[in-house]
Amino acid sequence: MQTLLQSLPSWLAPLGSHAASAAGTGASGVGQAAGRLDMASLLALAAALGWASGLRLYAVVFMVGVAGLLGWIPLPDGLALLQHPAMLAASGFMLFVEFFADKIPGVDSLWDIVHSVIRIPAGAALAAGVFGADGGTMTAVAALMGGTLAATSQAAKTTTRAVINTSPEPVSNVLASLAEDGVVVGALWLSTQHPLVFGVLLAIVVVLMWAMTWLLIKFLKAAFRRASRLFSGFAKVT
Repeated sequence: MQTLLQSLPSWLAPLGSHAASAAGTGASGVGQAAGRLDMASLLALAAALGWASGLRLYAVVFMVGVAGLLGWIPLPDGLALLQHPAMLAASGFMLFVEFFADKIPGVDSLWDIVHSVIRIPAGAALAAGVFGADGGTMTAVAALMGGTLAATSQAAKTTTRAVINTSPEPVSNVLASLAEDGVVVGALWLSTQHPLVFGVLLAIVVVLMWAMTWLLIKFLKAAFRRASRLFSGFAKVT
């Protein structure tokens, strides 16, 4: 037995060396893959991750992780964590829950309110991850851009759902949710395949979202005032 224990280190050394070599090769592959992305592609990917996170954070994390794992897109080093099996399992589960929660009237608005404190910093972190911890100025720029875009889409989504929920029928909620699902998939694809086109479309969409959010907030305030007057009138009669 003593001889066996003394022999174990010599047997395990080649295995450890092989594992370290494989890990180094994998990390090098990710770094080389990210190196094939030019600055326009990196900025487009960072913007897409930030903006889409305000709509479907878990879908973004899961889809990007799967795409990187299967080699569909070259993930920068800062996003390599997304393709880890544990991360894929967690994001896949939350994506499953969100897919149904987002289509139930009332529950969708509650879900959005709870996630308003999650999606914005997560969008900033994902955008910053495109340039990694060593990106310096570009990492900070990407984080600021990602957080701002996530806040924009989050605000537009939340106010839109609040207006939709003034109607009791569930069809509009389901249609709006499915449209958001498709938009997120399309945005991620377009940002990786046609980054310049994506940048132009994103600029237009962001302006439209700001305008829509402002109008919807005014509508909700007016509806709230009418409801308050109505209830106060009933209180006086009774």
